[in-house]
Amino acid sequence: MDEERDTIRVENKLGIMPVGKLLAVMSVPTMFSMLIQALYNIVDSIFVSHYSEKALTAVSLAFPMQMLMFSFAIGTSVGICSVISRRLGERRYDEAQKAAQSGYTLELILMIVFVLIGAFLSRPFFKLYTDDEELVQMSTTYIRICMMLSVGSFMNVFCEKALQSTGDTIHPMIIQASGAIFNVIFDPILIFGYLGFPAMGIAGAAIATVAGQIFAMVLGIVFLKRNKSLNVKLLRPRLDGPSVKDIVKVGLPAVIMQGIGTIMTSLMNAILITFDVLATTVFGVYFKLQSFVFMPIFGMNSGLMPILGYNYGAKNRPRMMKALKLGVVFAFIFMSMGTLLFNLFPDALLGLFNASDALKSLGEVALRLISLSFPLAAISIILGALFQAMGDGFYSMIISIVRQLFILIPCAWLFGKLFGLNAVWFAFLTAEVFALVLSLIFFRRELRKLDF
Repeated sequence: MDEERDTIRVENKLGIMPVGKLLAVMSVPTMFSMLIQALYNIVDSIFVSHYSEKALTAVSLAFPMQMLMFSFAIGTSVGICSVISRRLGERRYDEAQKAAQSGYTLELILMIVFVLIGAFLSRPFFKLYTDDEELVQMSTTYIRICMMLSVGSFMNVFCEKALQSTGDTIHPMIIQASGAIFNVIFDPILIFGYLGFPAMGIAGAAIATVAGQIFAMVLGIVFLKRNKSLNVKLLRPRLDGPSVKDIVKVGLPAVIMQGIGTIMTSLMNAILITFDVLATTVFGVYFKLQSFVFMPIFGMNSGLMPILGYNYGAKNRPRMMKALKLGVVFAFIFMSMGTLLFNLFPDALLGLFNASDALKSLGEVALRLISLSFPLAAISIILGALFQAMGDGFYSMIISIVRQLFILIPCAWLFGKLFGLNAVWFAFLTAEVFALVLSLIFFRRELRKLDF
């Protein structure tokens, strides 16, 4: 009886609470936690940069592999969140439970795969980019620790998304924020050897990262066990065929969409390193800084998707459209502020990373030019949440493929060949224009499905 009553409370929250208030309740905690995560990403690289510039370059080279792992963890959890929220909206509670259990099992399987990748493929990957043995060794050390101890990464993401799908955003905020804060505290201790710990350099940065993820995972499991709407049995992994199919339908495009970022980053590094090895460092620093702008918007997406998915399942178009409009307006304003920040204070932003004069010279131009694409990206990101909530993550995948592989990389290569390194950064704005056009085309198609 208590479980049924709690489930009804969650339904009312997603289906009845005023949309503006609901969007704030669902999004602000997640945005706050992801903002903390973004700050951690920046602080982590700041500590590494003060260890050595080569260590910062090593982390930048390791980023594509780390991003690939996160792509599978987060992309799968997007599918899990979408399926659970829609099943709750349709009042198919048993199927929501099966989706949660199947999602947990899928994350475990993926974790094992990436443990093996980290153990056997990391060093050959870095040898593709450089013959500098010290740089290869530093990059390999970092990524092996992150991948071979990735249980915290996969499990805390699963717990966050499963809780969000039921309307719980406070506990996911605590999960993510606690892991990030843990990392920030232990990064300098393990990198530089404070409080009696040995100085471990880049290995210390990796250990602090996985330790924070495991700490967050433990909290996530505790909170998930207390959630009355879902009852995930951690010691009984199992797969339900129909649930897996539904998760994969949304999750696989999300995985591919995020995984494409790994391919894009690798290809961009290959293009940039032909100009200057510092150009790859600039690109890595940019990714850390842009997370400060993008992470809160992705956090709002996480809060928006259960609202859209639940009300799509409940066939409530007015609530969906109102939530979507509010999301677009807020994201556009926030990302425009990000563009101003990158254009007005690039020197100060790069100075956080102990940047040399040469790094600043390259980086200031890159930050100013790439950030022009932020407001356009805001609209595409929010529309992507609608596609995923409605079970059409395939659209988001197409947009991501076109933007990053068919437009960004060819344009970056062509602009660089014709006009030099600084012209490479214009490729980001070009790619976002194409992505926005495609997003609007797919949005018009989705509107036809909302005729109820």
